[in-house]
Amino acid sequence: MSSLNLAVIGNCQIGALLDDRARIVWACLPQFDSDPAFCRLLMNDEAETMRGRYDIDLIDYERSEQSYIRNTAIVQTTLYDTHGGAVRITDFAPRFTLFGRFYHPAMLIRTLTPISGLPRIRVRLHPAGQYGAEDATTTHGSNHIRYVLMDNVLRLTTDVSLSAILEENAFVLTEAKHLILGMDESIPDSVDKIARDHFGETQHYWQNWVRGLAIPFEWQEAVIRAALTLKLCTFEDTGAVIAAMTTSIPEAANSGRNWDYRYCWLRDSYFTIQGLNSLGATKAMSAYLRYILNVSYESVESLQPVYSITGKADLTERKIDSLPGYRGMGPVRVGNQAFQQVQNDVYGAVVMAATQFFFDQRMPDPGTPESFQRLEELGEQAAQRFDQPDAGIWEYRGRLRVHTFSSVMCWAACDHLAKIARKLELPAREKYWRETAARMHAHICTAAWDEEQQVFTESFGRPELDASMLLLHNLGFLEADDPRFLSTVAAIEKQLRRGDFLFRYAVADDFGEPENAFNICTFWYIDALAAIGRENEARDLFEKMLSCRNSLGLLSEDLSPDTGELWGNFPQTYSMVGIINAARRLSISWEDAL
Repeated sequence: MSSLNLAVIGNCQIGALLDDRARIVWACLPQFDSDPAFCRLLMNDEAETMRGRYDIDLIDYERSEQSYIRNTAIVQTTLYDTHGGAVRITDFAPRFTLFGRFYHPAMLIRTLTPISGLPRIRVRLHPAGQYGAEDATTTHGSNHIRYVLMDNVLRLTTDVSLSAILEENAFVLTEAKHLILGMDESIPDSVDKIARDHFGETQHYWQNWVRGLAIPFEWQEAVIRAALTLKLCTFEDTGAVIAAMTTSIPEAANSGRNWDYRYCWLRDSYFTIQGLNSLGATKAMSAYLRYILNVSYESVESLQPVYSITGKADLTERKIDSLPGYRGMGPVRVGNQAFQQVQNDVYGAVVMAATQFFFDQRMPDPGTPESFQRLEELGEQAAQRFDQPDAGIWEYRGRLRVHTFSSVMCWAACDHLAKIARKLELPAREKYWRETAARMHAHICTAAWDEEQQVFTESFGRPELDASMLLLHNLGFLEADDPRFLSTVAAIEKQLRRGDFLFRYAVADDFGEPENAFNICTFWYIDALAAIGRENEARDLFEKMLSCRNSLGLLSEDLSPDTGELWGNFPQTYSMVGIINAARRLSISWEDAL
C-alpha cells in the first residue's frame, strides 16, 4: 500500500493529513503555507524525536479502519487492540456559517470515543517550529496546555487529563473525550459542547454543500470526493487555490524533484476552478477571480506563474536541513523559484478565467466594458509573447524555448477576448481580436507542426513530444476530428504512454528522464480518447485511474506505472480535477439512466 494512503481534513483556512492510525502527519498552522506544526510526513519513522507529531496511540494496537463520514471532510478512524478493545477517533476542522459569515478557524478537533472493551490510549502531542527544528515550550492552566514556539503559540483545550498528556501516560478510555487544538485563544464554553456543536454544524455544512453540486450520474462517489478535496484546497480569505497541501514529496524515489506546492499557480488554479464551476460550485470561481484581479493589477507586463496564497510575489526558494524528507528522500524545499520564471501561458489562464464574469449571470459582479479594457492589456501581452521563449508548462529550469502550449494559451486569450467583445457588442474590438487570434493560430499551425512526425510538438522547430498537446481540442484550438489532432494523439500515445499511464515527456530535463507518470496527463489522454470517439478505451482507462486512488479516494501528482504507487505532492488538485472532468465527459446522462 502506498505511503500516501492519507486522509485530508480542512476548512479552507488550514489542512491536515492523517495516516491510517489517525496520526496527524502534516498540518501547517495558521494557514496552508505556514510553518508545519506537525511534520512527521517529512521525517524518518525511525527518528527518536517526537517533535512535530500528534498521535493517539492505542496500547496493544492490532489494526485500524478509516473512512470519511458520507459527503463530508470529517474522518473517522477506528483502532482495535489485541484484547477486544476499540476506540473511534473523529477528526475535522470546523467550517460553518456563524453571524452571517463562514467560521473557519485554524483549529483541529478530535473526539475519542470508546467502542468496545477497555481501550488504553496515549496522547502524544509535540508541535514543532522552524520546520521541525524547534521544540515547543509548554505551560498549562486548569484545562488547557499552551505550546509556545518562536513564531506561533498553540493552545490545546481538552477534557482529557492534562497530566496524562504532559507525561504521556496511558489511560483507559471509558467515555468520549475531546481535544481542541488551535491558536492561543480561550474556548468560551465546555469542551464537549464546543466539540459536539462544531461537529454537527460542520457535518451539516459539508453535506449541504455536496447537495448543491450538479454531479454526473456515474462515478458519483469519486466526483464528490474530488470536489470536496478541491474545495479544501481553496483559501477563502483571498480566493487563492493551492496546488497541493504539501512540500517536497518527490515525483519519484530519490529523484530530487522535490517542490513546494503550497502556493497558487494561475494556470493550475484556472483548471481547478473550472472543474468546480462545472459542478455548480460558483462561489469558488467568484473568489478566485477576485484573487487574480488583485495579483495581476500592477503586473500586466510581468505576470508571474505563481504567487503566495495571500498574493505575495516573492517565493524565494530555500532548502531546509532540519527535515530529512519524505522517507528520507530530501531535499525539503520551502518557496518555489518558479515565481521568477517566464511562463507566457498565464496570460491565457487569467483571461480565460475572467471570461466567466461576462457570460455567467450567476456571477455577483458581471463583467463591464471597463473590466474588458483591463483584460485587453493582458491580451496585448499574450499577442506579443506567443512566439517568444519561456520555461513552459513544466517549468524547465535549465532552458527556454517557444513552447507550443504557452503559444496556444496566448492564442486562447485573444480568442476569448473576441468572444467577450461580441458579448459586449463592441464590433471594432471583436474584429481586432478575431484577426489577432487568427494570425496567431496560423503561425502556431506552421511553427509547431512537425510534418515528418505528423504531430504538434512540444516547442517550435523541435521534434520532442509533450502531453499538453492533448489539450488542443479542449482549448478550442483544433476540432476533435481534425486529422492533425488525431495524428497528434496517436503519436503521443505511442511515445508517452507506459502501460496505462501517460508521461509528460520522454526526454531528459534538468533532473534526467522522468521515471513516473503524471496523473493529469493520463486524464488529458482520457478526455482526448473520448473526444475522438474511442469512448470504451477512455472508460477502461478511467476505471484504471480510479483504482489507483488511495483508500480515501485521493490522488497525488504522480504514480509509478509499474506498481501504481502514488508519488508527488498530495492531495494534488490537478489530479483531482481530472477525475471530475473525465467523469462528466464519460458518464451517461441522468435522463438516459432513469
